[in-house]
Amino acid sequence: MSATLLPEAEPATASSVAAKKMRFGYWLPVFGGWLRNVDDERMDASWNYTRKLAQRSEELGFDLTLIAELFLNDIKGADAPALDAWSTAAALAAVTDKLELMVAVRPQYHPPAQFAKRAANIDQISNGRLALNVVSAWWADEARRYGVHFDQHDDRYARTAEWLDVVSGAWRESRLTHKGSYYTVDELIVEPKPVRRPGPTIYAGGESETAKNLIAGKCDAYVMHGDPVDRIAPKVADMRVRREKTDGSPMEYGMAAYVIVRDTPQEAERERARITNVDVGSAGYHNYQDWLANTQLEQRVSLEDYSVSNRGLRAGLVGTAEQVADRIREFRDAGVGLLLLQCSPQLEEMERFAAEVIPLIS
Repeated sequence: MSATLLPEAEPATASSVAAKKMRFGYWLPVFGGWLRNVDDERMDASWNYTRKLAQRSEELGFDLTLIAELFLNDIKGADAPALDAWSTAAALAAVTDKLELMVAVRPQYHPPAQFAKRAANIDQISNGRLALNVVSAWWADEARRYGVHFDQHDDRYARTAEWLDVVSGAWRESRLTHKGSYYTVDELIVEPKPVRRPGPTIYAGGESETAKNLIAGKCDAYVMHGDPVDRIAPKVADMRVRREKTDGSPMEYGMAAYVIVRDTPQEAERERARITNVDVGSAGYHNYQDWLANTQLEQRVSLEDYSVSNRGLRAGLVGTAEQVADRIREFRDAGVGLLLLQCSPQLEEMERFAAEVIPLIS
């Protein structure tokens, strides 16, 4: 088990959760945007834009950035540019000071021993600001193109469980020997260790029984797709019960959300309509069926949900600053301690969110 985050000494009540500070994170736009029906969102997939956004986000008070890992561009189409997650994370570690770098990692693409060494080094560069978002990959066509074997759903999670054992063991022990179904290492040495001991925070998400049981047993934080509060609260409660059946240590709960803040509700709804008119001819549409076929979700995802990824609009963070702040407080009271925001264009909308919404979250 890796290092935990915010202390939770007792089962949360509405009043005890409300006392905690909501953390604000955002998705780094490594794909050049989030909208499948808008070609140019004024945030190109480049190092210059990425560095500018990360450095400015620290000044604005954002706590964390999530750096997604896909070798192909899921949003703008497979032929469009997409930044590599881990080389981008290493570069950002050297040019930021406070921002937590939550980097997605797909175990099928990273042998655990080599990965443990590489990640420990990036954690050293960042002075302990690295975190993992462990993803059991879904995109079969990408795996084919990159020559990677694509496991079926439960096999992917079995591999992930063993992969985590090797990575966490390498960070924790002076020498690690492991012989398993997927991986074997003999007297593995990883030095220097990560700054954060026993290792970087491990985040993960998933809605299948297999995924939730793995996360409850081996991760530090559970991250969820966007949903209304009345669906999120039972998920948090369920994961707390699962966690109690393992070691009982505290977990953090995060949620993806797409945010639209405007001066009036009508303006916000017009923007929602503009960004969700995805049709069959959109660049990222052909990935939609592949994604649905290789995931196990608790509820079906509409094409409108898919238009902004991760069901972000279902969270309902659309409206005036006061309306959005009210909704965020409801999520906080339900146990959510971290929001992972998407918006477009990312920098300009984050400026607005930091100026108009964050001061309202007391």
